Amino acid sequence: MLDHPLVFLDLETTGATAHCDRITEIGLVEVDCGRHVGEWSSLVNPEMRIPPSIQTLTGITDAMVANAPTFADLAESLYDRLEGKLLVAHNARFDYGFLKHEFRRLGLRYQPRVLCTVKLSRRLYPQHRHHNLDSLIERHGLPCDVRHRALADARVLWEFTRQIHLDLGPKVVRAAVEDLLKKPALPPGLPANVLDDISEGPGVYVFYGENDIPLYVGKSIALRSRVMSHFNSDHRVAKDMRISQEITRVEWIETAGELGALIKEAQLVKRLAPIHNRRLRRNNDPCVFRWDAVNGPKTPQLLSAADIDFSGLDKLYGMFRSRRVALNALREIADEHELCHIGIGLEKGKGPCFAYQLKRCRGACVGEESAISHSMRVTEALHSLRMQAWPFPGRIGIREHDPHGRRTEIHVLDCWCYLGTLNSQMDLFDMLQTRAEPSFDLDTYKILTRYFKSRPRNVEIVHLPESVRREG
Repeated sequence: MLDHPLVFLDLETTGATAHCDRITEIGLVEVDCGRHVGEWSSLVNPEMRIPPSIQTLTGITDAMVANAPTFADLAESLYDRLEGKLLVAHNARFDYGFLKHEFRRLGLRYQPRVLCTVKLSRRLYPQHRHHNLDSLIERHGLPCDVRHRALADARVLWEFTRQIHLDLGPKVVRAAVEDLLKKPALPPGLPANVLDDISEGPGVYVFYGENDIPLYVGKSIALRSRVMSHFNSDHRVAKDMRISQEITRVEWIETAGELGALIKEAQLVKRLAPIHNRRLRRNNDPCVFRWDAVNGPKTPQLLSAADIDFSGLDKLYGMFRSRRVALNALREIADEHELCHIGIGLEKGKGPCFAYQLKRCRGACVGEESAISHSMRVTEALHSLRMQAWPFPGRIGIREHDPHGRRTEIHVLDCWCYLGTLNSQMDLFDMLQTRAEPSFDLDTYKILTRYFKSRPRNVEIVHLPESVRREG
């Protein structure tokens, strides 16, 4: 790593989206052959208001940048400082994306080699879970004057680089850096700069083939790395090889977090029906068994998802993709637990059921087992399939923040149903006033039950009112 001329860079910005947000501060540390040769920093007038949340995060106010130079004022000298040097940044796609967009606005093309210290830390210290800058500072005892100011954070990256060379040795660091700087062999149908703008944050991506045929939809908490992995493994994974031969275009959608990406992926797969997605296909007739041993009906009733009473999910079992799948599952349960096929609704009529004749029924159909005993055993047999009751009194919002805290989304949910994603108070007003009826989706139910079982500790749940008053 220290064989390269390096620039350790950090930016502060008005938000998380490079094509519409702007830079408010630049800080860089220059290193040549392992020797610190200079530092430079400047506030930048973004020519737009800085959101209050960003002012709180960085300490940079509108007043501080009012008389600062614009990026256009700094562009020429900054370009000279960066040219020909390896750009090193933490979550480098964020900083590089902003720089590239700012230079592009001025007609300059900036395409350096880029090294991400988040990826480098993960590669060198896989035993640790967290690799954000605060974690690196604490773990390695790195000095930092003030967080979320550009030059101070850039200095931290230089100190981190010095520390890993001391801890692990140049040979180990050099091997990791060389591996991270390798570029993937892009499929012939894609332009050379296709990966330049893809975010390293969470989101969803879509691969298209000739005539804009959807090939594949995927999601990731690190979009660019995930997209690259398809092309890096195309010689090992048959699906990736086929995609590489057919792909002509890539689209992506950024989200604030993993839950938003999971939901968006499920929606796009159903809408686009891509060729190479086998999961999350459209479910035309999902169905579920309703069973209440106390209040009836006498046998489990198979219901369409459209007929589900969302207030009684604890009496529902299974959720299957079709009637055929549901009945096959019930038959397997009946045989495993020696249940009567007539008593469980698989057969009609009186007298011994077919399973009794095969000695796979304990005789509820011929009076050898009481109806109460059989009902209790049906309840026990179905227990593992019981749907979870909605654990909240009404509609809720799951608030997600992007890794930098600059993007926030609230996913509105009710009775395991997804109602939409909010980005503002006005969005909240419009959604709650529409009073949209929940539309049950099997994949969304599975996504949410898994998510609530192991959701991150910092996830914020917002209990939403039935309606809100429009402000202003």
